[in-house]
Amino acid sequence: MSVPQQDARRPRAAVVYNPIKIDEDAVRQAVLIAEREHGWAETLWLETSVDDPGQGPARHAVEQGVDVVLAAGGDGTVRAVAEGLRGSGTPLTLLPAGTGNLLARNLDLTLNDVAGAVRTAFTGSDRAIDVGVVDIVDAEGAATSHVFVVMLGVGLDAKMIAATNPELKKKVGWLAYVEAVARIFKDVNAVRVTYSLDGASSRSTTVSTLLIGNCGILPGNVPILPDAKVDDGLIDIVAMRPKNVLGWVRIGTTVIWENGVLRKSRFGRRLIAADKRVRPLRYFQGRRADLRFRGPEEFEIDGEEMGMITRLGVRVDPAALIVRVPQTADVHSVKPDAEAEAEAKRLEAEEAGRVAARDEPVV
Repeated sequence: MSVPQQDARRPRAAVVYNPIKIDEDAVRQAVLIAEREHGWAETLWLETSVDDPGQGPARHAVEQGVDVVLAAGGDGTVRAVAEGLRGSGTPLTLLPAGTGNLLARNLDLTLNDVAGAVRTAFTGSDRAIDVGVVDIVDAEGAATSHVFVVMLGVGLDAKMIAATNPELKKKVGWLAYVEAVARIFKDVNAVRVTYSLDGASSRSTTVSTLLIGNCGILPGNVPILPDAKVDDGLIDIVAMRPKNVLGWVRIGTTVIWENGVLRKSRFGRRLIAADKRVRPLRYFQGRRADLRFRGPEEFEIDGEEMGMITRLGVRVDPAALIVRVPQTADVHSVKPDAEAEAEAKRLEAEEAGRVAARDEPVV
């Protein structure tokens, strides 16, 4: 669809939408009001499909020269549109729908506000964020590449996604994940993984869950990767390896108390670093990670089940995606006190080195 001649000099939006996830009439009405109010040309509407969940429509919108693309749908739609817009310079606006809305949560955007999200597309400020890129080898040996904007998971996390009842998820939202974990918990085996971070020597360890993130907040505002920032040029990794039920209790304490409270202050991070017990959570940061698994393992990206894999390589693509946020939003990451951050990082690096030394070197 070409731009009408009379609209050639006016800005234009595109909406890439999943008709199953949104109230299409409400979205169309909000967009129509906004484009008339701000003097924009007629919006380009592009529907997703099972065969193309958003990458193709997003690229088509860029080819048409639009000024902003609204992703109207769930996390799968957002991830697909982000993949299509990666490196294009065309801003993405989130019109979140569905259960997770993970990128919107991590950007501290208001949920369930169609008019507000549409208004942001026409009047907001632009923020550059990182994108994660993962190359995988599946159980049949086929290699593919994918983009993620929030996080990917292997182990219990991925098995939970695969086991979640979609009808229950519609009714109770992210609490359906809790039901899935309770149902499969006893049948989940530990994951044996060989890993290398930023080209360092390979080591092997055993984990229950492995999460690699561009962002750190899960549904329910759970800070699973407390140091993750969407624009720091790094990926963050957490390996969970509890030995028993008590270990899972400690993980819960760490996530809620340590990540949510203690890590926000210099004193709190000193307390964490001073704890010499073997911790059930281990954190890493870097620009690239390469992992091999002993056998096929369940895999998920941004809350979407992706099947079984045997290998993955993940890297960060810095500032590769432009996201349009409200003008009142802080368009940069909140940086902690530099001195406190440096000291905390040093203490944590020392602890990580002691723990990593207990992993098996690969020769």
